[in-house]
Amino acid sequence: MADNRAAGGAGAGPRAPLTVPFTLGYTLVLLGTGLYARLGDPGTVRDLLAGSSTDVSHLSERPLLTLLVSALWAVGGLTSPYLVAFPLVLGALERRLGGVRTAGVFLLGHVLATLLTEVPVAVSVAAGHLPDSSLRRLDYGVSYGLIACAAALGGLLSPRRRWALLGGIGLALAAGVLVDFDPLTGWGHAFALLLGVLSWPYVRRNARWRPWSRRSDDASPGFAHSERASGNT
Repeated sequence: MADNRAAGGAGAGPRAPLTVPFTLGYTLVLLGTGLYARLGDPGTVRDLLAGSSTDVSHLSERPLLTLLVSALWAVGGLTSPYLVAFPLVLGALERRLGGVRTAGVFLLGHVLATLLTEVPVAVSVAAGHLPDSSLRRLDYGVSYGLIACAAALGGLLSPRRRWALLGGIGLALAAGVLVDFDPLTGWGHAFALLLGVLSWPYVRRNARWRPWSRRSDDASPGFAHSERASGNT
Protein backbone atom coordinates (compact mmCIF):
# COMPACT_ATOMS: atom_id res chain seq x y z
CA MET A 1 0.00 0.00 0.00
CA ALA A 2 2.80 2.38 0.90
CA ASP A 3 4.53 1.57 -2.39
CA ASN A 4 1.35 2.24 -4.34
CA ARG A 5 0.89 5.60 -2.62
CA ALA A 6 4.48 6.52 -3.33
CA ALA A 7 4.11 5.55 -6.96
CA GLY A 8 0.91 7.54 -7.24
CA GLY A 9 2.55 10.59 -5.71
CA ALA A 10 5.50 10.33 -8.08
CA GLY A 11 3.23 10.01 -11.08
CA ALA A 12 1.15 12.99 -10.00
CA GLY A 13 4.17 15.31 -10.04
CA PRO A 14 4.15 16.23 -13.76
CA ARG A 15 0.39 16.77 -13.63
CA ALA A 16 0.52 19.10 -10.62
CA PRO A 17 0.60 22.37 -12.64
CA LEU A 18 -2.51 21.27 -14.54
CA THR A 19 -4.47 21.24 -11.28
CA VAL A 20 -3.96 25.01 -10.96
CA PRO A 21 -4.79 26.39 -14.43
CA PHE A 22 -5.36 29.98 -13.28
CA THR A 23 -1.98 30.11 -11.58
CA LEU A 24 -0.24 28.41 -14.49
CA GLY A 25 -1.76 30.69 -17.11
CA TYR A 26 -1.15 33.86 -15.13
CA THR A 27 2.46 32.87 -14.41
CA LEU A 28 3.07 32.31 -18.12
CA VAL A 29 1.71 35.80 -18.83
CA LEU A 30 4.08 37.31 -16.27
CA LEU A 31 6.98 35.35 -17.72
CA GLY A 32 6.05 36.63 -21.18
CA THR A 33 5.87 40.29 -20.15
CA GLY A 34 9.04 39.88 -18.12
CA LEU A 35 10.82 38.42 -21.14
CA TYR A 36 9.61 41.29 -23.31
CA ALA A 37 10.76 43.83 -20.72
CA ARG A 38 14.21 42.21 -20.86
CA LEU A 39 14.52 41.83 -24.65
CA GLY A 40 12.19 44.48 -26.08
CA ASP A 41 13.02 47.99 -27.18
CA PRO A 42 13.73 49.99 -23.97
CA GLY A 43 11.73 52.99 -25.13
CA THR A 44 8.71 50.87 -25.98
CA VAL A 45 8.94 49.01 -22.67
CA ARG A 46 9.16 52.29 -20.79
CA ASP A 47 6.07 53.61 -22.60
CA LEU A 48 4.14 50.39 -21.93
CA LEU A 49 4.95 50.48 -18.22
CA ALA A 50 4.01 54.15 -18.01
CA GLY A 51 0.73 53.39 -19.78
CA SER A 52 0.06 50.51 -17.37
CA SER A 53 0.53 52.63 -14.27
CA THR A 54 -2.38 52.74 -11.82
CA ASP A 55 -1.86 56.42 -11.07
CA VAL A 56 -4.70 58.86 -10.51
CA SER A 57 -4.49 60.22 -14.04
CA HIS A 58 -4.93 56.84 -15.71
CA LEU A 59 -7.52 55.61 -13.20
CA SER A 60 -9.68 58.68 -13.80
CA GLU A 61 -9.54 58.21 -17.59
CA ARG A 62 -9.82 54.41 -18.02
CA PRO A 63 -10.11 52.70 -14.64
CA LEU A 64 -10.95 49.14 -15.70
CA LEU A 65 -8.32 48.90 -18.44
CA THR A 66 -5.69 50.45 -16.19
CA LEU A 67 -6.37 48.02 -13.35
CA LEU A 68 -6.21 45.12 -15.82
CA VAL A 69 -3.00 45.97 -17.67
CA SER A 70 -1.15 47.02 -14.52
CA ALA A 71 -1.49 43.44 -13.27
CA LEU A 72 0.24 42.01 -16.36
CA TRP A 73 3.70 42.98 -15.14
CA ALA A 74 5.92 41.95 -12.25
CA VAL A 75 8.15 44.74 -10.98
CA GLY A 76 11.72 43.68 -11.73
CA GLY A 77 10.77 41.47 -14.66
CA LEU A 78 12.39 38.05 -14.85
CA THR A 79 14.51 38.72 -11.76
CA SER A 80 11.56 39.81 -9.64
CA PRO A 81 11.07 38.00 -6.31
CA TYR A 82 7.35 38.37 -6.93
CA LEU A 83 7.72 36.11 -9.97
CA VAL A 84 9.15 33.39 -7.72
CA ALA A 85 6.52 33.76 -4.98
CA PHE A 86 3.58 34.12 -7.37
CA PRO A 87 3.14 30.48 -8.51
CA LEU A 88 3.92 29.15 -5.05
CA VAL A 89 1.35 31.30 -3.25
CA LEU A 90 -1.42 31.34 -5.84
CA GLY A 91 -0.91 27.65 -6.61
CA ALA A 92 -1.32 26.72 -2.95
CA LEU A 93 -4.44 28.87 -2.66
CA GLU A 94 -5.94 27.61 -5.91
CA ARG A 95 -5.56 23.97 -4.87
CA ARG A 96 -7.58 24.75 -1.76
CA LEU A 97 -10.03 27.29 -3.15
CA GLY A 98 -10.32 26.82 -6.91
CA GLY A 99 -9.31 29.12 -9.74
CA VAL A 100 -12.29 31.47 -9.82
CA ARG A 101 -12.26 32.21 -6.10
CA THR A 102 -8.47 32.58 -6.10
CA ALA A 103 -8.82 35.12 -8.91
CA GLY A 104 -11.44 36.89 -6.80
CA VAL A 105 -9.11 37.16 -3.81
CA PHE A 106 -6.33 38.43 -6.08
CA LEU A 107 -8.61 41.08 -7.59
CA LEU A 108 -9.81 42.08 -4.14
CA GLY A 109 -6.26 42.89 -3.09
CA HIS A 110 -5.18 44.39 -6.40
CA VAL A 111 -8.16 46.67 -6.91
CA LEU A 112 -9.00 47.76 -3.37
CA ALA A 113 -5.41 48.31 -2.24
CA THR A 114 -4.84 50.41 -5.36
CA LEU A 115 -7.92 52.52 -4.73
CA LEU A 116 -7.17 52.89 -1.03
CA THR A 117 -3.80 54.41 -1.89
CA GLU A 118 -4.63 56.44 -5.01
CA VAL A 119 -7.90 58.04 -3.90
CA PRO A 120 -6.20 59.85 -0.99
CA VAL A 121 -3.58 61.09 -3.46
CA ALA A 122 -6.32 62.57 -5.66
CA VAL A 123 -7.94 64.22 -2.64
CA SER A 124 -4.61 65.62 -1.42
CA VAL A 125 -3.79 67.06 -4.84
CA ALA A 126 -7.24 68.64 -5.07
CA ALA A 127 -6.75 70.17 -1.62
CA GLY A 128 -3.34 71.53 -2.59
CA HIS A 129 -1.37 69.33 -0.20
CA LEU A 130 0.47 67.47 -3.00
CA PRO A 131 1.80 68.70 -6.36
CA ASP A 132 0.06 67.84 -9.62
CA SER A 133 2.94 65.52 -10.52
CA SER A 134 1.63 63.10 -7.88
CA LEU A 135 -1.23 62.31 -10.24
CA ARG A 136 1.18 60.58 -12.64
CA ARG A 137 3.43 58.42 -10.47
CA LEU A 138 4.62 55.07 -11.83
CA ASP A 139 2.79 52.23 -10.10
CA TYR A 140 2.20 48.78 -11.59
CA GLY A 141 2.62 45.10 -10.77
CA VAL A 142 1.05 42.14 -9.02
CA SER A 143 2.31 42.74 -5.48
CA TYR A 144 -1.02 43.87 -3.96
CA GLY A 145 -2.92 40.87 -5.29
CA LEU A 146 -0.10 38.50 -4.39
CA ILE A 147 0.12 39.75 -0.80
CA ALA A 148 -3.67 39.50 -0.39
CA CYS A 149 -3.57 35.89 -1.64
CA ALA A 150 -0.69 35.04 0.70
CA ALA A 151 -2.58 36.47 3.67
CA ALA A 152 -5.76 34.67 2.61
CA LEU A 153 -3.82 31.41 2.40
CA GLY A 154 -2.84 31.89 6.03
CA GLY A 155 -6.48 31.51 6.98
CA LEU A 156 -6.40 27.94 5.64
CA LEU A 157 -3.27 26.84 7.49
CA SER A 158 -2.72 25.54 10.99
CA PRO A 159 -2.19 28.29 13.61
CA ARG A 160 1.56 27.69 13.78
CA ARG A 161 2.01 27.90 10.03
CA ARG A 162 -0.47 30.77 9.73
CA TRP A 163 1.44 33.06 12.04
CA ALA A 164 4.77 31.97 10.59
CA LEU A 165 3.49 32.94 7.13
CA LEU A 166 2.10 36.29 8.28
CA GLY A 167 5.30 37.00 10.18
CA GLY A 168 7.35 36.20 7.08
CA ILE A 169 5.20 38.51 4.97
CA GLY A 170 5.62 41.28 7.53
CA LEU A 171 9.39 40.87 7.59
CA ALA A 172 9.58 40.85 3.79
CA LEU A 173 7.50 44.04 3.58
CA ALA A 174 9.62 45.73 6.25
CA ALA A 175 12.79 44.78 4.37
CA GLY A 176 11.30 46.19 1.17
CA VAL A 177 10.58 49.50 2.86
CA LEU A 178 14.17 49.71 4.10
CA VAL A 179 15.60 48.94 0.65
CA ASP A 180 13.30 51.20 -1.37
CA PHE A 181 11.19 53.56 0.72
CA ASP A 182 7.93 54.41 -1.02
CA PRO A 183 5.15 55.44 1.39
CA LEU A 184 2.28 54.81 -1.01
CA THR A 185 3.51 51.37 -1.99
CA GLY A 186 4.13 50.56 1.66
CA TRP A 187 0.57 51.54 2.56
CA GLY A 188 -0.73 49.56 -0.41
CA HIS A 189 1.08 46.45 0.79
CA ALA A 190 -0.31 46.93 4.29
CA PHE A 191 -3.84 47.33 2.93
CA ALA A 192 -3.43 44.22 0.78
CA LEU A 193 -2.27 42.22 3.80
CA LEU A 194 -5.28 43.40 5.80
CA LEU A 195 -7.68 42.61 2.95
CA GLY A 196 -6.28 39.09 2.75
CA VAL A 197 -6.82 38.58 6.47
CA LEU A 198 -10.36 39.96 6.20
CA SER A 199 -11.08 37.33 3.53
CA TRP A 200 -10.50 34.44 5.98
CA PRO A 201 -14.23 33.80 6.63
CA TYR A 202 -14.81 33.63 2.87
CA VAL A 203 -11.91 31.32 2.04
CA ARG A 204 -12.65 29.02 4.98
CA ARG A 205 -16.28 28.75 3.97
CA ASN A 206 -15.40 27.91 0.37
CA ALA A 207 -12.29 25.74 0.83
CA ARG A 208 -12.35 22.44 -1.03
CA TRP A 209 -10.86 20.63 1.96
CA ARG A 210 -9.94 21.36 5.54
CA PRO A 211 -6.14 21.67 5.70
CA TRP A 212 -5.76 21.29 9.46
CA SER A 213 -7.42 20.14 12.62
CA ARG A 214 -6.47 19.90 16.26
CA ARG A 215 -4.63 16.65 15.63
CA SER A 216 -3.06 17.48 12.25
CA ASP A 217 -1.10 20.61 13.07
CA ASP A 218 2.10 19.16 11.62
CA ALA A 219 0.75 17.52 8.46
CA SER A 220 -0.34 14.26 10.04
CA PRO A 221 -1.12 11.22 7.86
CA GLY A 222 -4.80 12.13 8.06
CA PHE A 223 -4.08 15.53 6.52
CA ALA A 224 -1.90 14.01 3.81
CA HIS A 225 -4.61 11.50 2.97
CA SER A 226 -7.32 14.18 2.72
CA GLU A 227 -5.11 16.17 0.34
CA ARG A 228 -4.47 13.18 -1.92
CA ALA A 229 -8.10 12.15 -1.86
CA SER A 230 -9.17 15.52 -3.21
CA GLY A 231 -6.79 15.23 -6.17
CA ASN A 232 -5.11 18.50 -5.19
CA THR A 233 -1.51 17.37 -5.06
